[in-house]
Amino acid sequence: MSIFEGFLSTSETLGAFSDRAFVDAMLRFEAALARAQAAEGLIPESAANSIVSSCKVELFDVAKIVRESGRAGSVAIPLVKALREAVGLFNAEAVPFVHFGSTSQDVIDSAMALVTREAVALVESDLAKAADALLRLAVTHAETPMLARTLMQPASVTSFGFKCAGWAAPLVRSRIRLRDAAKHALQLQLGGAVGTLAQMKGQGAAVRKRMARELGLGDPGATWHTQRDEWVALGCELALVTGSLGKIAVDISLLGQYEVGEVTEPSEPGRGGSSAMPHKRNPVASMVAIAAAHRAPQRVAALLGAMPQQHERALGAWQAELAEWPQLLMSAHGSVRAMAGALPGLQVDAARMRANIDRLRAELPRDAADEWFAPALAHDAGQTALAEVKALQARLDSDKELSR
Repeated sequence: MSIFEGFLSTSETLGAFSDRAFVDAMLRFEAALARAQAAEGLIPESAANSIVSSCKVELFDVAKIVRESGRAGSVAIPLVKALREAVGLFNAEAVPFVHFGSTSQDVIDSAMALVTREAVALVESDLAKAADALLRLAVTHAETPMLARTLMQPASVTSFGFKCAGWAAPLVRSRIRLRDAAKHALQLQLGGAVGTLAQMKGQGAAVRKRMARELGLGDPGATWHTQRDEWVALGCELALVTGSLGKIAVDISLLGQYEVGEVTEPSEPGRGGSSAMPHKRNPVASMVAIAAAHRAPQRVAALLGAMPQQHERALGAWQAELAEWPQLLMSAHGSVRAMAGALPGLQVDAARMRANIDRLRAELPRDAADEWFAPALAHDAGQTALAEVKALQARLDSDKELSR
């Protein structure tokens, strides 16, 4: 992470993808693997106990493992080497059973699923706050008249509630799709060297099922070493969320310009200040969301570009995907956290909205002013907004019932 990325993400997501957190997730995989194999009679119980007791991140030099990963070509290789050394200190007979029947990609993909699950939960939580805030604003301002703008010019009268309902709709849809995509993507990876689990003597499926249950991941029923469709689909959903939030942020930043002055982000000490001009109130939440929307497409393009992978295990493409994935999650959560913090406290100047309409009406011929810029036009927009809010809320309620 560079100095310029910290404020575009969140401490929680940065923590989820930290070196220590990822190594810890890998060790959780190794412990679950040993327990499942012992339960299925593939390795001795005593060996499993020794392996599990050694799978504690505080026993390992994380920085050394990361350093050695460059030469090894995989962070799993120095991790497994260090784990074997740790197990051998207390039970030399258990060493051959460390990482038994598994491969580097199994532990890395599964660890990535574990830390991603944590990050996606953070995104889902803040996304719910952002969407709920917009639905409330849509109801509160259902008939608050404001100018609608097309091609950056005043076009007619709408209502701010109608605009908020439009902002909320893709966030509601994303809440539903993201949960579904995560369900399919957050799966255990266990295939062994070429995906066949040949070393597990027919017990591979049972081991995978036990491990998935213990780790709280899905059981995919097969390896997905080079079948990345479900995984990349989750990345695409995260990018869609980021793009939708970026659109909201662009609108808010435009509405907050001094010359417009209709909507501004919440104000508090230390928020949005200028290093040179004390009178400025920069829309920092919108800035974060817009920056994320600019960054996410490149991340997703890299994920899609890495999908053509060679045979059973990829050379280069999978590694490229791994490097892009944390950055996508960091941008997505940085965006949704920023907007979830700003939207509930959005400052709406209804009087300024009406004044902007009246000023434009005064400059137009009477017929045009009455046809396109009558404040009463906000009534129909408001009724449409309330109907959309009702439909969106019903969709959320239905999804909650289905997910129980």
